[in-house]
Amino acid sequence: MNDNHGLSRRRFLGATAGAAAGAAALGVTGWPSAAAAGGNGVLVPPGKRGIILYTVRDAISRDPLTTSQPSGFRRVLEELARFGYKQVEFAGYTQHANSEGGNNLGNPAGAALLRTWLDDNGLEAEGNHGSIPSTLTDTTLAQFDAACEIAAILGLGHIGTGNDPTSSNFKADWDAAAERWNILGERAMTGFGLKLYTHNHDAAYNFLLDSGPLDALGRPTRSSGVRKLEYFLAQTSKDYVFLEMDIYWAHVAQHRFISYTAADGTVVPNTFNPLAVVQAQPIRFPLFHAKDGARTAEAPGVGSGYVMVPLGTGNIDYGTFFANMGAKGYHNPMYEQDNAPSYAGGGSLGAAAISYENMASLRG
Repeated sequence: MNDNHGLSRRRFLGATAGAAAGAAALGVTGWPSAAAAGGNGVLVPPGKRGIILYTVRDAISRDPLTTSQPSGFRRVLEELARFGYKQVEFAGYTQHANSEGGNNLGNPAGAALLRTWLDDNGLEAEGNHGSIPSTLTDTTLAQFDAACEIAAILGLGHIGTGNDPTSSNFKADWDAAAERWNILGERAMTGFGLKLYTHNHDAAYNFLLDSGPLDALGRPTRSSGVRKLEYFLAQTSKDYVFLEMDIYWAHVAQHRFISYTAADGTVVPNTFNPLAVVQAQPIRFPLFHAKDGARTAEAPGVGSGYVMVPLGTGNIDYGTFFANMGAKGYHNPMYEQDNAPSYAGGGSLGAAAISYENMASLRG
């Protein structure tokens, strides 16, 4: 494991962008001291309390000329810092065209402006849900490098995507994805000091089709019982490829994918344990989406089993999860709620406020 995100190229770019705030704002992160990790039973240390900006996308995209509410990156970052958040994860770099800096800040000058606002508010950006190349060509590698350059300016520790490495159920496609991600992960780490990560929904925890009779295209139709993302972990480098578990979607997978059809045609019950996956390799999960869900009355295997709610108001046991996942103080949990803009208690920023308080109150 290499937790030093300050390789020379990244240090230079980050220092250039953050000169107004000083070199102390450079994003060199690692394992905190025992005190920083929260000695009094605090499960999420103050400096690790984060939010993905997708949660408050409605506020970021508001027209500042037509509202008195926080709008655009600068004002929303100020509001999140006021709540107490110390980390953010980007979900792209666009905002309303009338906001300060204009519509698209996904360029070196825009990233430098964003870095200034982060530094001004004592915030650290940890990652971004961008686009990871699905094929490797000179053009796509150049685009990937450009995204890494932006990440370096912002001081990110990680660069990633909100999509699965592949949407396929078949082993051959996951093998190809693993090979590609190993190349990109090494490129991100050695060239920019960035950890490459994939964020996943429930489908990635379904069972891999890797055995049994073949279909008309020569692909396997049954499973050995390994789940797709677990297979991906086993085929990728622990030094260069990382994951951001969305804890909500992992619990949806636990509800949905309860058995597989083995090579001989028998149906084998198999319950997914999200916590056990993290416990087995805690360093592979530097980021989490801390998204809560209220349990529905749906039977196992039927529907999703949960609906999204503000963190700490649902039925996912975050206290047990964070207390037992290992590598205390290493992980960066980002509160997320897809439906936060419609939250009755003040919209997305209201949901962000209550979720921060509940994250801060988690004790082990």
